[in-house]
Amino acid sequence: MRIVYTTGILLSLIMFSCQEKVKEEVNKTAAEIKDAVIVHEEYTKPEPTEPEGTEYYEPKVPVVGPATNGRIPSDAIVLFDGSSFDGWMHTEDSTAVKWNVNKDGSMTVADKTGNIRTKQEFGSVQLHIEWRSPLPVQREGQNRANSGVFLNGIYEIQVLDNNDNDTYVNGQVGSIYKQGPPLAMASVPTGEWNVYDIIYHAPEFNADGGKTKSATVTVMHNGVVIQDHTEIKGTTPYIGWPKNPAHGKGPLMLQDHGDDSRVSYRNIWVREL
Repeated sequence: MRIVYTTGILLSLIMFSCQEKVKEEVNKTAAEIKDAVIVHEEYTKPEPTEPEGTEYYEPKVPVVGPATNGRIPSDAIVLFDGSSFDGWMHTEDSTAVKWNVNKDGSMTVADKTGNIRTKQEFGSVQLHIEWRSPLPVQREGQNRANSGVFLNGIYEIQVLDNNDNDTYVNGQVGSIYKQGPPLAMASVPTGEWNVYDIIYHAPEFNADGGKTKSATVTVMHNGVVIQDHTEIKGTTPYIGWPKNPAHGKGPLMLQDHGDDSRVSYRNIWVREL
């Protein structure tokens, strides 16, 4: 027996097939969304009927002296106190630091001597660092008081004098360099001290070196949130896309941009998270 399909029947069959395929994809997507829903296992047990059922007393929360009135937290690691470069070395060759220690307890980049880094290495940290661009103002754009704070020795938070000095926004002060522009430009007047308070969570990698979790950073610039738990997508190169080499702990690194930037730093400390 030969079956002959009319044009109308054939179109109906095609439309039915497409509808079924769409329905299948919708159901698949719904299942994926359902699987992605966050479930807090500790709250799936029978709900308490007394307030004591949701209270616990161990482990004890560590007591830390607060950072108020110019003091630093009691568990902070002081990286630079204004007296010496004992905890630092040049990045390229691990030699003694050639930057300048000033009478006011700050350090200043010595032009074309190279980047410096801490001898100690860290993972996730709370970082406090203060920096100042010089007066009189020199140069324009990316060449005006250019430096950078490198987390894990790899990921740069830009230091730059952007007062009346526009540049590309993902390279301006407070940016994750060439990746994430800041939410605001909160610099003090040129020549005054800026403050960065940074919360950095290091990335995670599997045994094969693949990145399983991106680094994130929150930055407060002079008390203003300018990076809000922002994903760091990889390294922060001047040219090219971010890369993701597997790594563990790394140093805090400060940049000599090589253009007589004369940026100064002071009061540098971290708390390991």
